[in-house]
Amino acid sequence: MGNRKKREEEHENVDRWMVSYADFVTLLFCFFTAMYAISNVDTGKLGKFVKSMRTAFNASSVNSQAISVIEGVQPLIPADAEVESHMKEALGTFMVQSNGGIEVKRDKRGVVISVMDKFLFEAGYAKLREEARPLVDAIAAAVKNYPNVIRIEGHTDNIPINTSEFPSNWELSSQRAINVAKYFIKRHTMQPDMISTVGYAEYKPVASNNTPSGRAKNRRVDIVILNEVEGDREPK
Repeated sequence: MGNRKKREEEHENVDRWMVSYADFVTLLFCFFTAMYAISNVDTGKLGKFVKSMRTAFNASSVNSQAISVIEGVQPLIPADAEVESHMKEALGTFMVQSNGGIEVKRDKRGVVISVMDKFLFEAGYAKLREEARPLVDAIAAAVKNYPNVIRIEGHTDNIPINTSEFPSNWELSSQRAINVAKYFIKRHTMQPDMISTVGYAEYKPVASNNTPSGRAKNRRVDIVILNEVEGDREPK
């Protein structure tokens, strides 16, 4: 009788390894399912989620690196019609008052806020006018809600300039873009590594330089919410 009971107990112990094996297989399944889900993250939807979270917690100035928790995923907001609409809403009053001198549009670069130079600078100078501060404040407050790189582009007409401060339109257009960037950084604590500047002088016109009205349109600063990472930059 005792031998029979012992044999039954030994038989029951034989199959216990299958429980551990089943647990192991289940863990493997969960692991590879999670890996597959991560590999198929929709960066556009992730970017919109980041935008919503930043707005909900009023954290527009928080380093977005704390929000990007998945290494290698760039939380870019697609610079689409929604962003364009938001910019127009934020700058609507200034756009109406400018009578066409301030525009918001989209192109292959992203969403572009284009401001004629007379609303920002005195003729031939790169220092921001005091009267321009409310406009630049409104632009900064609107664009800093997005984790995208902001590129500030300076443009001039084709009339040469040759002063002690600006030997050519290259220097003038570049310094104007730099001064807007500095204002964004100092006044609105925007991240310097998320802003770039470029001076195009007269070589990216949007109108003919043969008329005064055309030249006025070409003298501008474009603030661009970029669609893509610029060069080797990665949003932090």
